[in-house]
Amino acid sequence: MPGLILAAPSSGAGKTTVTLALLRLLSREGLSVRGAKSGPDYIDPRFHEAACGAPCPNLDAWAMSPERITDLASGEGLLIIEGAMGLFDGAPPDGRGAVADLARTLTLPVVLVVDAGRMAGSVAPLVAGFARFDTSVHVAGVILNNTGSERHEAMLRRALAPLGLPVLAALRRDPRLAQPSRHLGLVQASERADLEAFLDVAADALGAMLDRDALLALARPLPAPVTAQRLAPPAQVIAVAQDRAFGFAYPHMLADWRAAGAEIRLFSPLADDPVPEAGFVFLPGGYPELHAGRLSAAQTFMQSLKVAAQHSDIYGECGGYMVLGDGLIDADGSRHPMAGLLPLETSFATRKLHLGYRQLTARDGPFRGAWAGHEFHYASTLRAKGPPLFAAQDAEGNTLDDMGLSLGRVSGSFAHLIDRR
Repeated sequence: MPGLILAAPSSGAGKTTVTLALLRLLSREGLSVRGAKSGPDYIDPRFHEAACGAPCPNLDAWAMSPERITDLASGEGLLIIEGAMGLFDGAPPDGRGAVADLARTLTLPVVLVVDAGRMAGSVAPLVAGFARFDTSVHVAGVILNNTGSERHEAMLRRALAPLGLPVLAALRRDPRLAQPSRHLGLVQASERADLEAFLDVAADALGAMLDRDALLALARPLPAPVTAQRLAPPAQVIAVAQDRAFGFAYPHMLADWRAAGAEIRLFSPLADDPVPEAGFVFLPGGYPELHAGRLSAAQTFMQSLKVAAQHSDIYGECGGYMVLGDGLIDADGSRHPMAGLLPLETSFATRKLHLGYRQLTARDGPFRGAWAGHEFHYASTLRAKGPPLFAAQDAEGNTLDDMGLSLGRVSGSFAHLIDRR
């Protein structure tokens, strides 16, 4: 099936809104369409799924092999990939993992989404530079976002005309298309009571401006899928926390476990569900800091987690890791007791950004060996005592401090595992 990529010169150009509008518009028209997201993003893919009703994988050109990317990209229907950051923005030192790498791996054209709200003629050298910068990346068209009027649109189109690139749409500035966000990105799809209405408004706005036939004509066939290494399940029965506090589990990881025959049992700590009987308990990342009081008071969950630690392996990533600790201090400075399964104290009272790809080697725990991962959080570690879980390097191979803790059958860290290295 065919595909194309929506990218931009930088973050904040409106890629997510345009992608969601396009997915909803085409799916409403009866076209088989699905989304994918470039890079380590947990939030945007859930919006993609809501927009078109199809699963949305992450395609990570830094952490995944070309074979893995091609395998995950395969499927029925038109694939629309939403890029991350700018088209050529990747990890240091050489920009590996940029959206441009996905375009090369999948041999797909790029539609450049440009925030034109504060420019007129200057749009032409900007687009020309991106189109000509790397001949191995085919910029095939442009979508103008945040235009102010018909006159503004005409100025932009006139400036772009000599480039010979089709302007596929000129989306008007519209306060209804603004999306609420917080420190890790957009407010989660599951928290948006107005999500369906927003998606329809966005689709209507784009539909009024889009040259649908010209856009669809740009799509190109995806490479044939190849057999790629998949992740082995850590147990036959796996309990996975899933709610607004624990929403950051990679779909490809859970899908790999299921494909290998594992049973996934979902539960909600926020609903004070007991931990299901399982050989492995996974607490993914998310926003426990926003629900720390409620989690601390969820005694059925907390007590059952302590019982599970006596006979099951328990693993926490980022937010899940914090919940396994002794206490979590929220942004207001209030301390909330957590599970007490790891000698760990974390705080949001003084936020500090930790961000970047990680090369990880697990010395112990359920994920021994070499992994590609990602770290993105604002929490500070006040205390962490005990054997570390990972030896760590950054994307450039620089040695970092050891990450995480491993104590008996309980382990975790701030890193999100993406794929085997």
